[in-house]
Amino acid sequence: MALTASAAWWFLPFVLPICFYVAFTDLREMRITNQAVLVLAAVFIIVGLFALPLPVYGMRLVQMVAVLFVGILLNASGAVGAGDAKFAAAAAPFIALGDLRILLALFAANLLAAFTTHRIVKYTPLRRVAPNWQSWNMGWKFPMGLSLGGTLGLYLILATQYGAN
Repeated sequence: MALTASAAWWFLPFVLPICFYVAFTDLREMRITNQAVLVLAAVFIIVGLFALPLPVYGMRLVQMVAVLFVGILLNASGAVGAGDAKFAAAAAPFIALGDLRILLALFAANLLAAFTTHRIVKYTPLRRVAPNWQSWNMGWKFPMGLSLGGTLGLYLILATQYGAN
């Protein structure tokens, strides 16, 4: 992996709780809060100064802006939700560009697993564990925060073990 294990260890303790929160609120309310997105971006802006060399740090900030721009376009076309686009932008600087293929494969697997699990629970008695979650009653809409947050968390966990030195 292109992300260093050291950088992943710097980010992981701050990012993982945010990922859990994003997954939970998207399941419960079908929304990713602006506060979670802002805190995720702030974590990168602050911790990134310590975890990454300055030239890399600057390029990762450019990644954030580029993903935000693409997300705005996708949201305007109705392809993704606004919260999903904002979360993807805030998550983008944590990803090393050299890991894009790994990230896309991880996201595809995570999306399939999350969607399947969500649908299984939705139509079984397990649903009674959280009967008031809005995601149960949204038809074909799916809480992408479950996959987006899960993918970022898993990516950082994998980078702690297999990241560059």
